[in-house]
Amino acid sequence: MKFLKTIVVAGLVAASTSAFAADITGAGATFPFPVYSKWADAYKKETGNGLNYQSIGSGAGIKQIQAKTVTFGATDAPLKAEQLEKDGLVQWPMVMGAIVPVVNLEGIASGELVLSGEVLGDIYLGKVTKWDDAAIAKLNPKLKLPSAAITVVRRSDGSGTTFNFTDYLSKASADWKTKVGTGTAVEWPVGVGAKGNEGVAGNVGQTKNAIGYVEYAYAKQNKLTYTGMVNKAGKTVQPTVAAFQAAASNADWAKAPGYYVILTDQPGEASWPITAATFILMHKTPVDKAASTEAVKFFKWSFEKGAKMAEELDYIPMPEPVVKLIEKTWSADIKS
Repeated sequence: MKFLKTIVVAGLVAASTSAFAADITGAGATFPFPVYSKWADAYKKETGNGLNYQSIGSGAGIKQIQAKTVTFGATDAPLKAEQLEKDGLVQWPMVMGAIVPVVNLEGIASGELVLSGEVLGDIYLGKVTKWDDAAIAKLNPKLKLPSAAITVVRRSDGSGTTFNFTDYLSKASADWKTKVGTGTAVEWPVGVGAKGNEGVAGNVGQTKNAIGYVEYAYAKQNKLTYTGMVNKAGKTVQPTVAAFQAAASNADWAKAPGYYVILTDQPGEASWPITAATFILMHKTPVDKAASTEAVKFFKWSFEKGAKMAEELDYIPMPEPVVKLIEKTWSADIKS
Protein backbone atom coordinates (compact mmCIF):
# COMPACT_ATOMS: atom_id res chain seq x y z
CA MET A 1 0.00 0.00 0.00
CA LYS A 2 3.04 2.25 -0.36
CA PHE A 3 1.57 4.37 -3.16
CA LEU A 4 -1.56 5.29 -1.22
CA LYS A 5 0.55 6.53 1.68
CA THR A 6 2.78 8.48 -0.69
CA ILE A 7 -0.02 10.37 -2.37
CA VAL A 8 -1.77 11.04 0.92
CA VAL A 9 1.47 12.44 2.34
CA ALA A 10 1.89 14.56 -0.77
CA GLY A 11 -1.65 15.85 -0.32
CA LEU A 12 -1.03 16.64 3.35
CA VAL A 13 2.19 18.44 2.52
CA ALA A 14 0.35 20.49 -0.08
CA ALA A 15 -2.45 21.15 2.36
CA SER A 16 -0.08 22.49 4.99
CA THR A 17 1.81 24.88 2.73
CA SER A 18 -0.74 27.50 1.85
CA ALA A 19 0.72 30.46 3.75
CA PHE A 20 0.73 32.91 0.87
CA ALA A 21 -1.38 35.78 -0.42
CA ALA A 22 -4.24 33.67 -1.70
CA ASP A 23 -4.97 30.10 -0.63
CA ILE A 24 -5.77 27.68 -3.46
CA THR A 25 -8.39 25.29 -2.16
CA GLY A 26 -9.94 22.52 -4.21
CA ALA A 27 -11.97 19.39 -3.65
CA GLY A 28 -13.38 16.52 -5.63
CA ALA A 29 -12.36 13.62 -7.83
CA THR A 30 -10.04 10.92 -6.55
CA PHE A 31 -9.28 9.86 -10.16
CA PRO A 32 -6.70 12.68 -10.73
CA PHE A 33 -5.41 12.88 -7.14
CA PRO A 34 -2.06 11.19 -7.91
CA VAL A 35 -1.20 13.69 -10.64
CA TYR A 36 -2.62 16.71 -8.78
CA SER A 37 -0.47 15.74 -5.79
CA LYS A 38 2.62 15.48 -7.97
CA TRP A 39 1.90 18.84 -9.61
CA ALA A 40 1.22 20.49 -6.24
CA ASP A 41 4.52 19.27 -4.83
CA ALA A 42 6.51 20.52 -7.84
CA TYR A 43 4.60 23.83 -7.93
CA LYS A 44 5.31 24.39 -4.24
CA LYS A 45 9.04 23.82 -4.79
CA GLU A 46 9.13 26.17 -7.78
CA THR A 47 6.89 29.00 -6.57
CA GLY A 48 6.55 28.60 -2.81
CA ASN A 49 2.77 28.46 -3.21
CA GLY A 50 0.79 25.53 -1.89
CA LEU A 51 -2.42 23.75 -2.80
CA ASN A 52 -5.00 22.24 -0.47
CA TYR A 53 -6.81 19.58 -2.50
CA GLN A 54 -9.29 17.26 -0.79
CA SER A 55 -9.68 13.93 -2.58
CA ILE A 56 -13.32 13.33 -1.61
CA GLY A 57 -15.03 12.18 -4.83
CA SER A 58 -16.57 14.03 -7.74
CA GLY A 59 -20.04 14.30 -6.21
CA ALA A 60 -18.73 16.01 -3.07
CA GLY A 61 -16.44 18.24 -5.14
CA ILE A 62 -19.36 19.49 -7.22
CA LYS A 63 -21.33 20.26 -4.06
CA GLN A 64 -18.41 22.19 -2.56
CA ILE A 65 -17.87 24.41 -5.60
CA GLN A 66 -21.62 25.02 -5.86
CA ALA A 67 -21.59 26.06 -2.20
CA LYS A 68 -18.57 28.33 -2.87
CA THR A 69 -16.53 26.75 -0.06
CA VAL A 70 -13.52 26.03 -2.33
CA THR A 71 -11.70 27.88 -5.12
CA PHE A 72 -12.23 25.03 -7.55
CA GLY A 73 -14.08 21.75 -7.78
CA ALA A 74 -12.86 18.67 -9.62
CA THR A 75 -15.05 16.07 -11.29
CA ASP A 76 -14.73 13.16 -13.69
CA ALA A 77 -18.45 13.45 -14.45
CA PRO A 78 -18.66 16.70 -16.44
CA LEU A 79 -21.61 19.01 -15.95
CA LYS A 80 -23.79 19.79 -18.97
CA ALA A 81 -23.90 23.35 -20.34
CA GLU A 82 -27.30 24.15 -18.82
CA GLN A 83 -26.11 23.13 -15.34
CA LEU A 84 -22.95 25.21 -15.71
CA GLU A 85 -25.03 28.21 -16.71
CA LYS A 86 -27.43 27.72 -13.81
CA ASP A 87 -24.58 27.55 -11.27
CA GLY A 88 -22.46 30.28 -12.87
CA LEU A 89 -19.58 27.89 -13.45
CA VAL A 90 -16.79 27.45 -15.98
CA GLN A 91 -15.62 23.91 -16.79
CA TRP A 92 -12.61 22.53 -18.65
CA PRO A 93 -10.74 19.21 -18.96
CA MET A 94 -7.44 19.10 -17.07
CA VAL A 95 -5.99 15.71 -17.97
CA MET A 96 -7.11 12.36 -19.34
CA GLY A 97 -6.63 8.86 -17.96
CA ALA A 98 -8.23 5.46 -17.86
CA ILE A 99 -10.21 3.18 -15.59
CA VAL A 100 -9.21 -0.46 -15.33
CA PRO A 101 -10.84 -3.53 -13.77
CA VAL A 102 -8.56 -4.95 -11.06
CA VAL A 103 -8.70 -8.44 -9.56
CA ASN A 104 -7.09 -10.42 -6.76
CA LEU A 105 -6.73 -13.94 -8.17
CA GLU A 106 -3.96 -16.27 -7.07
CA GLY A 107 -1.66 -17.30 -9.90
CA ILE A 108 -3.05 -14.82 -12.42
CA ALA A 109 -0.85 -11.90 -13.49
CA SER A 110 -1.79 -8.50 -14.87
CA GLY A 111 -3.24 -8.65 -18.36
CA GLU A 112 -3.72 -12.43 -18.38
CA LEU A 113 -7.43 -12.37 -17.55
CA VAL A 114 -9.57 -10.83 -20.30
CA LEU A 115 -13.09 -9.48 -19.80
CA SER A 116 -15.69 -8.01 -22.14
CA GLY A 117 -18.01 -5.16 -21.26
CA GLU A 118 -20.97 -7.54 -21.30
CA VAL A 119 -19.34 -10.00 -18.90
CA LEU A 120 -18.13 -7.18 -16.66
CA GLY A 121 -21.70 -5.89 -16.56
CA ASP A 122 -23.00 -9.36 -15.68
CA ILE A 123 -20.49 -9.58 -12.79
CA TYR A 124 -21.69 -6.26 -11.40
CA LEU A 125 -25.32 -7.29 -11.97
CA GLY A 126 -24.74 -10.41 -9.90
CA LYS A 127 -25.51 -12.70 -12.84
CA VAL A 128 -21.95 -14.06 -13.04
CA THR A 129 -21.01 -15.04 -9.51
CA LYS A 130 -18.05 -17.45 -9.83
CA TRP A 131 -14.67 -17.03 -11.49
CA ASP A 132 -15.00 -20.26 -13.45
CA ASP A 133 -18.36 -19.22 -14.93
CA ALA A 134 -18.70 -20.30 -18.56
CA ALA A 135 -18.85 -16.68 -19.77
CA ILE A 136 -15.45 -15.87 -18.23
CA ALA A 137 -13.97 -19.23 -19.24
CA LYS A 138 -14.97 -18.67 -22.89
CA LEU A 139 -12.90 -15.47 -22.96
CA ASN A 140 -9.99 -17.16 -21.17
CA PRO A 141 -9.68 -20.73 -22.50
CA LYS A 142 -6.03 -21.09 -21.46
CA LEU A 143 -6.42 -19.85 -17.87
CA LYS A 144 -7.08 -22.07 -14.89
CA LEU A 145 -9.87 -20.15 -13.18
CA PRO A 146 -10.73 -20.83 -9.54
CA SER A 147 -14.14 -22.19 -8.64
CA ALA A 148 -14.55 -19.38 -6.13
CA ALA A 149 -17.23 -16.79 -5.49
CA ILE A 150 -16.49 -13.33 -6.92
CA THR A 151 -16.30 -10.56 -4.31
CA VAL A 152 -17.51 -7.44 -6.11
CA VAL A 153 -16.08 -4.11 -4.90
CA ARG A 154 -17.55 -0.79 -6.00
CA ARG A 155 -17.58 2.83 -4.91
CA SER A 156 -19.71 3.87 -1.95
CA ASP A 157 -19.42 7.63 -2.60
CA GLY A 158 -20.61 9.87 -5.42
CA SER A 159 -17.92 9.25 -7.98
CA GLY A 160 -16.90 10.39 -11.44
CA THR A 161 -14.99 7.13 -11.81
CA THR A 162 -18.31 5.37 -11.22
CA PHE A 163 -19.98 7.70 -13.75
CA ASN A 164 -17.52 6.68 -16.46
CA PHE A 165 -17.51 3.01 -15.44
CA THR A 166 -21.32 2.77 -15.47
CA ASP A 167 -21.49 4.82 -18.69
CA TYR A 168 -19.26 2.23 -20.30
CA LEU A 169 -21.32 -0.66 -18.92
CA SER A 170 -24.50 1.01 -20.24
CA LYS A 171 -22.95 1.12 -23.72
CA ALA A 172 -21.54 -2.41 -23.60
CA SER A 173 -24.44 -4.19 -21.85
CA ALA A 174 -28.09 -3.65 -22.74
CA ASP A 175 -29.04 -5.45 -19.54
CA TRP A 176 -26.99 -3.04 -17.43
CA LYS A 177 -28.44 -0.02 -19.23
CA THR A 178 -31.99 -1.20 -18.56
CA LYS A 179 -31.56 -2.34 -14.97
CA VAL A 180 -29.01 0.12 -13.53
CA GLY A 181 -27.90 2.80 -15.98
CA THR A 182 -25.32 5.58 -15.67
CA GLY A 183 -24.59 7.85 -12.72
CA THR A 184 -22.07 9.10 -10.19
CA ALA A 185 -24.03 6.97 -7.72
CA VAL A 186 -26.29 4.07 -8.75
CA GLU A 187 -28.38 1.36 -7.11
CA TRP A 188 -25.75 -1.37 -7.17
CA PRO A 189 -27.29 -4.85 -7.46
CA VAL A 190 -24.33 -6.43 -5.63
CA GLY A 191 -21.03 -5.53 -4.07
CA VAL A 192 -19.08 -4.16 -1.14
CA GLY A 193 -18.75 -0.36 -1.09
CA ALA A 194 -15.44 1.47 -0.63
CA LYS A 195 -14.68 5.19 -0.58
CA GLY A 196 -12.55 6.69 -3.33
CA ASN A 197 -10.19 5.05 -5.79
CA GLU A 198 -7.97 4.62 -2.73
CA GLY A 199 -10.61 2.59 -0.91
CA VAL A 200 -11.43 0.34 -3.84
CA ALA A 201 -7.73 -0.29 -4.53
CA GLY A 202 -7.13 -1.13 -0.86
CA ASN A 203 -10.16 -3.40 -0.62
CA VAL A 204 -9.32 -5.40 -3.75
CA GLY A 205 -5.67 -5.66 -2.70
CA GLN A 206 -6.67 -7.20 0.62
CA THR A 207 -9.51 -9.48 -0.54
CA LYS A 208 -8.92 -12.77 -2.35
CA ASN A 209 -11.10 -13.38 -5.42
CA ALA A 210 -12.19 -9.71 -5.52
CA ILE A 211 -12.82 -7.47 -8.51
CA GLY A 212 -13.02 -3.68 -8.58
CA TYR A 213 -12.45 -0.69 -10.86
CA VAL A 214 -9.90 2.08 -10.32
CA GLU A 215 -8.00 4.77 -12.16
CA TYR A 216 -4.96 3.15 -13.77
CA ALA A 217 -2.34 4.96 -11.65
CA TYR A 218 -3.80 3.37 -8.51
CA ALA A 219 -3.60 -0.10 -10.08
CA LYS A 220 -0.06 0.33 -11.36
CA GLN A 221 1.50 1.96 -8.32
CA ASN A 222 -0.18 -0.47 -5.89
CA LYS A 223 0.85 -3.42 -8.07
CA LEU A 224 -2.74 -4.58 -8.41
CA THR A 225 -3.58 -7.15 -11.08
CA TYR A 226 -5.44 -5.46 -13.92
CA THR A 227 -7.38 -7.21 -16.67
CA GLY A 228 -7.32 -6.93 -20.42
CA MET A 229 -10.54 -5.88 -22.15
CA VAL A 230 -12.36 -6.64 -25.38
CA ASN A 231 -13.02 -3.22 -26.94
CA LYS A 232 -15.78 -1.91 -29.21
CA ALA A 233 -13.93 -3.22 -32.29
CA GLY A 234 -13.87 -6.71 -30.77
CA LYS A 235 -10.11 -6.59 -30.19
CA THR A 236 -8.41 -7.59 -26.93
CA VAL A 237 -6.44 -4.62 -25.60
CA GLN A 238 -4.26 -3.97 -22.58
CA PRO A 239 -4.23 -0.76 -20.51
CA THR A 240 -1.33 1.15 -22.03
CA VAL A 241 -0.74 4.83 -22.72
CA ALA A 242 -0.98 4.07 -26.45
CA ALA A 243 -4.41 2.45 -25.95
CA PHE A 244 -5.59 5.40 -23.83
CA GLN A 245 -4.33 7.86 -26.45
CA ALA A 246 -6.08 5.91 -29.22
CA ALA A 247 -9.41 6.37 -27.42
CA ALA A 248 -8.70 10.02 -26.52
CA SER A 249 -7.83 10.88 -30.12
CA ASN A 250 -11.53 10.77 -31.01
CA ALA A 251 -12.41 13.67 -28.70
CA ASP A 252 -13.65 16.84 -30.42
CA TRP A 253 -13.28 19.32 -27.57
CA ALA A 254 -13.80 22.43 -29.72
CA LYS A 255 -17.39 21.52 -30.63
CA ALA A 256 -18.50 20.41 -27.16
CA PRO A 257 -20.37 23.05 -25.08
CA GLY A 258 -18.61 23.29 -21.72
CA TYR A 259 -16.08 20.74 -23.04
CA TYR A 260 -18.64 18.00 -22.29
CA VAL A 261 -16.96 14.92 -23.80
CA ILE A 262 -17.32 11.30 -22.64
CA LEU A 263 -14.51 9.02 -23.83
CA THR A 264 -15.89 5.57 -22.97
CA ASP A 265 -16.36 2.83 -25.60
CA GLN A 266 -14.61 4.74 -28.37
CA PRO A 267 -14.14 3.14 -31.81
CA GLY A 268 -10.76 1.96 -33.07
CA GLU A 269 -8.96 -1.36 -32.88
CA ALA A 270 -6.37 -0.04 -30.42
CA SER A 271 -8.72 1.95 -28.11
CA TRP A 272 -8.94 1.19 -24.40
CA PRO A 273 -12.71 1.10 -23.72
CA ILE A 274 -12.88 2.90 -20.34
CA THR A 275 -10.93 6.08 -21.00
CA ALA A 276 -11.99 9.31 -19.28
CA ALA A 277 -11.14 12.97 -18.80
CA THR A 278 -11.18 14.79 -15.48
CA PHE A 279 -12.50 18.33 -15.24
CA ILE A 280 -12.05 21.52 -13.21
CA LEU A 281 -15.00 23.70 -12.14
CA MET A 282 -14.65 27.35 -11.15
CA HIS A 283 -17.07 30.24 -10.66
CA LYS A 284 -17.27 32.86 -13.40
CA THR A 285 -17.53 35.49 -10.67
CA PRO A 286 -15.36 34.13 -7.85
CA VAL A 287 -15.91 34.98 -4.19
CA ASP A 288 -12.15 35.39 -3.72
CA LYS A 289 -10.70 36.83 -6.92
CA ALA A 290 -7.10 36.65 -5.66
CA ALA A 291 -7.43 32.93 -4.91
CA SER A 292 -9.12 32.36 -8.26
CA THR A 293 -6.30 34.15 -10.09
CA GLU A 294 -3.74 32.06 -8.20
CA ALA A 295 -5.60 28.84 -9.08
CA VAL A 296 -5.59 29.71 -12.78
CA LYS A 297 -1.82 30.34 -12.51
CA PHE A 298 -1.43 26.85 -11.05
CA PHE A 299 -3.49 25.27 -13.84
CA LYS A 300 -1.56 27.22 -16.49
CA TRP A 301 1.71 26.03 -14.94
CA SER A 302 0.38 22.44 -14.88
CA PHE A 303 -0.42 22.58 -18.59
CA GLU A 304 2.97 24.12 -19.42
CA LYS A 305 5.24 22.10 -17.13
CA GLY A 306 3.20 19.16 -15.88
CA ALA A 307 2.81 17.04 -19.02
CA LYS A 308 5.85 14.84 -18.35
CA MET A 309 4.78 14.32 -14.73
CA ALA A 310 1.30 13.30 -15.95
CA GLU A 311 2.78 10.84 -18.44
CA GLU A 312 4.98 9.30 -15.74
CA LEU A 313 1.75 8.35 -13.93
CA ASP A 314 0.18 7.13 -17.21
CA TYR A 315 -2.22 10.02 -17.61
CA ILE A 316 -2.65 11.68 -21.01
CA PRO A 317 -1.89 15.42 -21.12
CA MET A 318 -4.37 17.65 -22.94
CA PRO A 319 -3.28 18.38 -26.54
CA GLU A 320 -1.75 21.81 -27.12
CA PRO A 321 -4.63 23.11 -29.30
CA VAL A 322 -7.09 22.22 -26.52
CA VAL A 323 -4.93 24.02 -23.94
CA LYS A 324 -5.07 27.14 -26.13
CA LEU A 325 -8.87 26.88 -26.21
CA ILE A 326 -8.97 26.52 -22.43
CA GLU A 327 -6.75 29.57 -21.93
CA LYS A 328 -9.18 31.59 -24.06
CA THR A 329 -12.02 30.29 -21.87
CA TRP A 330 -10.23 31.56 -18.77
CA SER A 331 -9.75 35.00 -20.28
CA ALA A 332 -13.33 35.26 -21.51
CA ASP A 333 -15.27 33.70 -18.64
CA ILE A 334 -13.45 34.09 -15.30
CA LYS A 335 -13.50 37.57 -13.79
CA SER A 336 -10.26 38.49 -12.09
